[in-house]
Amino acid sequence: MPHFTVVPVEDSATSNYDSLEGINWVDYRDTGQGGHPGHLDTEDSPFLSSADADRKTDFYDRNLALFEEELDIRPKVSSLLSRLVNYTNITQGAREHEEAENTEMSLRKVPKSPNMGTLMGVYLPCLQNIFGVILFLRLTWIVGTAGIVQSFLIVLMCCSCTMLTAISMSAIATNGVVPAGGAYFMISRSLGAEFGGAVGICFYLGTTFAAAMYILGAIEIFLKYLVPQAAIFHASDHHGGDSAILNNMRVYGTICLSLMAVVVFVGVKYVNKLASLFLACVIISIVSIYAGAIKSVFQPPDFSICMLGNRTLVRDQFDVCSKTVLEGNVTVPSQLWRNFCSSGNMSSPQCDDYFNQNNVTEIQGIPGLASGIIRDNMWGDYLEKGQILEKAGLPSVDFHGAVESVGLYVSADIATSFTLLVGIFFPSATGIMAGSNRSGDLKDAQKSIPIGTILAITTTTLVYFSSVVLFGACIEGAVLRDKFGDAVSKNLVVGTLSWPSPWVIVIGSFFSTVGAGLQSLTGAPRLLQAIAKDNIIPFLRVFGHGKANGEPTWALLLTGLIAELGILIASLDMVAPILSMFFLMCYLFVNLACAVQTLLRTPNWRPRFKYYHWALSFLGMSMCLALMFISSWYYAIVAMCIAGMIYKYIEYQGAEKEWGDGIRGLSLSAARYSLLRLEHGPPHTKNWRPQVLVLLKLDEDLHVKYPRLLTFVSQLKAGKGLTIVGSVIQGQFLDSYGETQASEQAVKNMMEIERVKGFCQVVVASKVREGIAHLIQSCGLGGMKHNTVVMGWPYGWRQSEDPRAWKTFIHTVRCTTAAHLALMVPKNVSFYPSNHERFTDGTIDVWWIVHDGGMLMLLPFLLKQHKVWRKCKMRIFTVAQMDDNSIQMKKDLATFLYQLRIEAEVEVVEMHDSDISAYTYERTLMMEQRSQMLRQMRLSSAERERESNVRRMHTAVKLNEVIVNKSHDARLVLLNMPGPPRNTDGDENYMEFLEVLTEGLERVLLVRGGGREVITIYS
Repeated sequence: MPHFTVVPVEDSATSNYDSLEGINWVDYRDTGQGGHPGHLDTEDSPFLSSADADRKTDFYDRNLALFEEELDIRPKVSSLLSRLVNYTNITQGAREHEEAENTEMSLRKVPKSPNMGTLMGVYLPCLQNIFGVILFLRLTWIVGTAGIVQSFLIVLMCCSCTMLTAISMSAIATNGVVPAGGAYFMISRSLGAEFGGAVGICFYLGTTFAAAMYILGAIEIFLKYLVPQAAIFHASDHHGGDSAILNNMRVYGTICLSLMAVVVFVGVKYVNKLASLFLACVIISIVSIYAGAIKSVFQPPDFSICMLGNRTLVRDQFDVCSKTVLEGNVTVPSQLWRNFCSSGNMSSPQCDDYFNQNNVTEIQGIPGLASGIIRDNMWGDYLEKGQILEKAGLPSVDFHGAVESVGLYVSADIATSFTLLVGIFFPSATGIMAGSNRSGDLKDAQKSIPIGTILAITTTTLVYFSSVVLFGACIEGAVLRDKFGDAVSKNLVVGTLSWPSPWVIVIGSFFSTVGAGLQSLTGAPRLLQAIAKDNIIPFLRVFGHGKANGEPTWALLLTGLIAELGILIASLDMVAPILSMFFLMCYLFVNLACAVQTLLRTPNWRPRFKYYHWALSFLGMSMCLALMFISSWYYAIVAMCIAGMIYKYIEYQGAEKEWGDGIRGLSLSAARYSLLRLEHGPPHTKNWRPQVLVLLKLDEDLHVKYPRLLTFVSQLKAGKGLTIVGSVIQGQFLDSYGETQASEQAVKNMMEIERVKGFCQVVVASKVREGIAHLIQSCGLGGMKHNTVVMGWPYGWRQSEDPRAWKTFIHTVRCTTAAHLALMVPKNVSFYPSNHERFTDGTIDVWWIVHDGGMLMLLPFLLKQHKVWRKCKMRIFTVAQMDDNSIQMKKDLATFLYQLRIEAEVEVVEMHDSDISAYTYERTLMMEQRSQMLRQMRLSSAERERESNVRRMHTAVKLNEVIVNKSHDARLVLLNMPGPPRNTDGDENYMEFLEVLTEGLERVLLVRGGGREVITIYS
């Protein structure tokens, strides 16, 4: 226990120990506009409760004068502690809805402190949820079919899975407050909105189908054992028996579901008040089984079964287990004889062959604990559908017998296997979340949840293990395999063992299944309401609304409809594996959440429950996955597809919820690991791709000036590699923070519109060129740095009186050259196609004048991956001088492209030496006259510079003439961008050369390599 020492500080002013206004918001940002703090979502708040108190003057207590500016946005420690100490967790779930019915009183009522302990708050609710219909209706049948050894294995697998999940759940539940929503809340806050939504829906469906399973169990007890006369549909022959049973289950199941839904709708308080009664029914029923097993040692119950040969007979179709009976002194055929024989005359009988050849014997159905029957029940006896139940060891003459006699024997209603039994039994192990769902009602949730849940699982596991042994040691195998008790006069098989009467189990199990169904119908709508209120699945939003007191009316309606689907299946054995899938999916992600949090060692991961380990969580996760596929591989695939579709839907809709989940932490860890791996060295040429820094210009209203730059980048990148969009705001950072935030948002919005996947960075600098230099130097992280810069052309630079625009452009070209980065300048970018256009024909022309590492070859290939440019053909032009062999150049270039695996047409253009035209002199003169106005030319170098400019202009004019002649109708022209002059005095001339070079072309992409090879012929 930590110790604190409080040292009083004397002060003449009285200090108030009150909270600050808006203790639930923290805003460290200074927008420079004097804005008010916004209301943050409670999920984003670092504190537990929110209150709007008046702002007090004790901010400016002289003792805290140093921090008086901080106190405007940060609470004092004393105020924070006051709020935390006074925090009380309002009772959650059904109880708060019950209290809300008296609205006036509930407004005045001070919430009571939670006061439930481990026993009442966790242990008993978990027991009630875990024990259920399978224990009473199917466990004897599972033991008889699988045998004691394999039944032990089934119980061990299922209970080990839930125990490991409970350990993981205890760690998560004790790592903070878990409100209503239980498993959904834990997973969504641990693994994120996508996983939370997917698993929440699975958990909801599991709970809903559990309601259907419990109702079907209750109806089975009602129609088979309580009031068999209530059946509406009856079998015309033994073939129609199954359909009649199913139709009866559907009709009565629908009626029962409707009644339960009405009870839940009218008031949950009735369900809560009856919960203790239902729990008492469960406990009394289990105690009666143990009492009956102990009593069977010295006085076994009298339930005899009738065997014909080694086949088990349906007991309620005859009175005496004998072929003949003695009436007076006359031997007459018994009712059993008449069932098997068409003629009642014993002298000339026409009987079933099997009946004629085999004797009728009567054996004890419940031999008792001391009988040694356990040896016969150790191993399983799996049956096919319709196979007659037989007892090994009894003499039998094998005859097929008449088809009409099949209905007189006890036979298997479904084909059985180990995997099927696992799926049917697993719902008996579910219900472990009951404690965590009530965390708000517990006095000490972080202590009660682990202890209560693990004790409940331990108790139920021991009960299941002991029940398997007792059933196998007390009950005859043929009776165990008799699912509906046909051999023991339609008695519930587990009821035949109970003491003092079979009716204890029948009535107790009926009420417990009805109670469990009501609990499921109460819990499922609230879970759906919690998911809907989080607003992560938009189409479920309507289910977040309900009655005035918060009752989830619409969610209850949907739950009823889905449960009705389970009722229409009408078979307990078919519904059980379905809900097993959904619960296993939920438990799998609880284990995953704990493992991820433990391995990431998140600072917030500080559970009070210490007995957990990531290896146990992974083992639990593996067991859940294995059990899913063991019990039913096709149901497992369907459940995974449902979860996967919900995950992708939430991801597609973009659930903007920041819950500090573990997946985000996992992403950060993976990113860190990958970045450290990338630090080892520069990428190999085979792995090179343009990692782009896009330099955007914003207008006065902070809107992107040339959005087509982003369009071009999205077409070039197609979502691959790194894209950083940068912009510079001129000014001082302290004064421009708000403007920076607004600019970033504007750029991000435009990136989203143009489908550019990447990052945004806006910097503030006193000069734009300095800001650009900062971006070029500092963008990226580790190995994830840009290697290519994309920037726009300075349009209208000739007409502009301010030369800063084109000087910044040339300065950026020099910066990229110095940093050994590639450079792309799309000219006339407003004519570039949008993402919605499609070029059905045309060419992308590459003018390869100097080798720049292969950028000119790679860029068209990357562009052609996009649907806009996909149908364009690629043409490569190269320039031959007088002394070059153009035919050989064309062959060499074609071979080179073949080795590069790039399909393109090749053309070599010959440029002959020709006289410099008068047009060239005129353009040069115009250029120099403009330059002369801006700078003082040195006379000594004027002639030499004139000669150099004329030669450059001649090259630009001749090249432009050839390019326009060959590529005037090309969709895009790529050509080498000449380097800037070393002397800054020639900057304006350089701009003029570029203008002349690209004149008359609609779309031009100037490309400058970064000084390294980016394409290779090797694999």
